[in-house]
Amino acid sequence: MSKNEFTVAQLLDRVNTVRVAEGNPRVRALVARVVSDLFKTIDEMDVTPDEFWAATDWLSRLGASGQMGLITAGLGFDRLLDIKLDEADAQAGRAAGTPRAIEGPLYVPGAPLSKGEAWLSEDSPSKGEVFVMEGRVLDIDGKPVANALMDVWHANEVGGYSHFFPGLKEFELRRKIETDAQGRYRFRSVLPPGYAIPPNSPTSELFDALGRHGHRPAHVHFFIVAPGLRTLTTQINVPGDTYLDDDFAFATRDGLVIDLKRIAAPAGYESLGIAAGTQVALSTFDFVMQKARDDDEASPLTRMARVATA
Repeated sequence: MSKNEFTVAQLLDRVNTVRVAEGNPRVRALVARVVSDLFKTIDEMDVTPDEFWAATDWLSRLGASGQMGLITAGLGFDRLLDIKLDEADAQAGRAAGTPRAIEGPLYVPGAPLSKGEAWLSEDSPSKGEVFVMEGRVLDIDGKPVANALMDVWHANEVGGYSHFFPGLKEFELRRKIETDAQGRYRFRSVLPPGYAIPPNSPTSELFDALGRHGHRPAHVHFFIVAPGLRTLTTQINVPGDTYLDDDFAFATRDGLVIDLKRIAAPAGYESLGIAAGTQVALSTFDFVMQKARDDDEASPLTRMARVATA
């Protein structure tokens, strides 16, 4: 039999075993599994050449669009990784603290640092209801965490994020807050609405073909770091949103839906530009951080930044 003619099984074996160096065993094992599953899909689903090359064209356009993070979230991979971490915590007896939630693809480092409080929407053309969120950062023993660093960011009234949406200022609706000696934080912003994936994009093409919507409920992202504590990546959801229980990214967590009260703010918020009696949407929320087992768990790097330094 010719050495260069293969059956499907022979070709797969050749692809997964041929090499001229040891390489990386973990990468080899992962690629072999992915390639094997794709071979099986192509063979059993009788994928045509036109379908295959249409898929490769879509992947090329997806990479160029910078929307890979939307696809991973929308197909459940981001939440899957969090579920596996939750399961590992439960097995290790570490199921405590504020639930983790997906980071998303739109974090940007270098936001202006404020002590104790920040005004995310200061000098911003973004429109919306005045929103104040305040509370403490605590450890799982209930002790306040002083000088924790909290990155907070969210979209504007049309779902745009600064650095990714035209017309927004560099760090609009993004700030870093250092908690005070009692672990307290607070910020003023505008109450964000939900939003949808970009239309006429590789992401929308896929979800149209799947018959799925691409909506996310209103949410605010947080990334919190403190020495000796496990870095917390999470997000809160605004109650009452149409898609709260039908998030395209599967990111809603029961423990992360805030209570929201619409009140006339009392005195004490003037430093955030809020005069006493001003109507605000107010939420009080405490973040609870686990103790870190090692330096890696307390790393100040976001999930995507860890990849860049690996």
